[in-house]
Amino acid sequence: MSSARRSSPYRSAFPLRGGWFLRLAIFALISTAVATVWTTNAWLTERFTESTRSRAQVRMALYSGNVVSELQRASVVPLLLSRDPTLIRALENVDFSQSSQLLISYVDEIGAASLQLLDDSGRVVAATDRSKIGTNLRSAPFFVEALRSNDTVFITSRAEAGNFTFTYSRAIMVDRRKAGVIVVGVDLAKFEQSWAGISDAVIVTDSEGQIILATEPRWRGHKVEEALEARSAPSAIARAIQATADWGALPPDAYVRGEAVMRNEARIPFRGWRIISFTPYVSIRDKVNAVLALEIMGFAMLLALSFYLLSRRAQMKSLGYQRETVELRELNARLQREIAERERAEKNLEVAEQTLEQSSKLAALGEMSAAISHELNQPLAAMKTYLAGARLLLQRKRPEEALSSFQRIDDLIERMGAITRQLKSYARKGGDAFEPLDMRFCVSSALSMMEPQLKRRKVTITRSVPREPVMVMADRIRLEQVIINLLRNALDATRESPEPRVDLILSAGETATLTVRDNGHGIEDIDKLFEPFYTTKQAGDGVGLGLAISSSIVADLGGRLTARNAREEGAVFEVQLPVLNHDKEAAE
Repeated sequence: MSSARRSSPYRSAFPLRGGWFLRLAIFALISTAVATVWTTNAWLTERFTESTRSRAQVRMALYSGNVVSELQRASVVPLLLSRDPTLIRALENVDFSQSSQLLISYVDEIGAASLQLLDDSGRVVAATDRSKIGTNLRSAPFFVEALRSNDTVFITSRAEAGNFTFTYSRAIMVDRRKAGVIVVGVDLAKFEQSWAGISDAVIVTDSEGQIILATEPRWRGHKVEEALEARSAPSAIARAIQATADWGALPPDAYVRGEAVMRNEARIPFRGWRIISFTPYVSIRDKVNAVLALEIMGFAMLLALSFYLLSRRAQMKSLGYQRETVELRELNARLQREIAERERAEKNLEVAEQTLEQSSKLAALGEMSAAISHELNQPLAAMKTYLAGARLLLQRKRPEEALSSFQRIDDLIERMGAITRQLKSYARKGGDAFEPLDMRFCVSSALSMMEPQLKRRKVTITRSVPREPVMVMADRIRLEQVIINLLRNALDATRESPEPRVDLILSAGETATLTVRDNGHGIEDIDKLFEPFYTTKQAGDGVGLGLAISSSIVADLGGRLTARNAREEGAVFEVQLPVLNHDKEAAE
């Protein structure tokens, strides 16, 4: 009996110690769960917020580029239409019967929202919207500003429906007087419709901070602060739900329709415009709450499992621990395999990027070497011919004529030096070597350069140039380089012709036009004619860079190079350059 009493305190002490241990374990588990959930919430919120902000900024950059692209594409239309001879004749003859149809045909090609032609009194005489014909717009800002300016003007105006209209306008000159105004409408409302398809609210403001484009129609015409204040106050229940939902997000930048949003702002490189987007925190909260729910569920399951395991016997607990250990090992093995696979994929991607970068460098180096070889081939061939002629002249005791050949060789060496200097800066456009030139002299110089090849073949060369100078602003070396390339192609094209002939025709009108016509085999694929490395010659005769370089040079000079097949036989190449008159020269 006494021994039983002595042992009872020991038996009662063990359950007491086990109870305190269980309470401490549960308290530690709950504390760990709270700390983990709190830390995870803060870290994931910040991470998802930054990623969402980055994506919003990328979208804003894309939207800004689309707006600027649309404005730039439409800005050149008034200048082109102001020089349209059909519209000018219509204003001269006051005959607009075909003008509206002409503008309708243009609007599909240009992609503008609308086109209008106004006479000098402000009356709409032609328009893509025929219902506006006859309307008097003499007080419209785009008409008044176009008459005051000699350049294209851009006007933003508020319509009666609350929308903003965006127009480019320019005066049309007839006999040095402003006979009318061409008005081009720019369709920026289509961007509002495309932006409205996403969850972000997007607005565009002008330089004064007024909203001119918005996915919310009621915001147009207001300041940003006024637009954000013009919202209905949420109810008490809505405010309670909002306060509960916002706990998983950073402090909001603003509220749109009672919803917390993130504000991102960027500059549009056009007249001080800015674009602002408001991204809701809903997606961030959903992601964070999903992870937190998984954590809470995991801790809850762990707590339940702890109670379950504690209620089992030691043997069952040991078996449970063993099974859990096996599962964790398998999971660890799968994770290690996935990590290894991802590391291999990253290494393969890195090797592919390095290979692509090296290939790009080799391609650029090959293109530059091919360009140098192509442009120096003609002077080298001419130098070889002149050296052979000078050697014969010296053998025949004719040193004066040999000196002339040496002088030509010296000129060719100087030309080669100019070509290499140009190729050093081939990637940039420069106008330092531009000067007023008479295209007749450039044609003569090119024929002189081609003289050795012309002597080796029986080719009929006809040259037709005007008596008056044909002045252009260009680089002499590069312009002669274009003419030589066209002559070489013409000679190569007439190699199989029984009576080869090449015609050079220089004319001056609105543009200075040099036409090179041959009676060769013609052009097989005009679409690929000006692509680099495209050639129909045999291997070793050319690398296919002549026309690509010539087209780039003519574009740098402000003109264009075109090609077509002749009606009967052969091909026709035309070089069109702006004519340099006294007014343009004085302005420059």
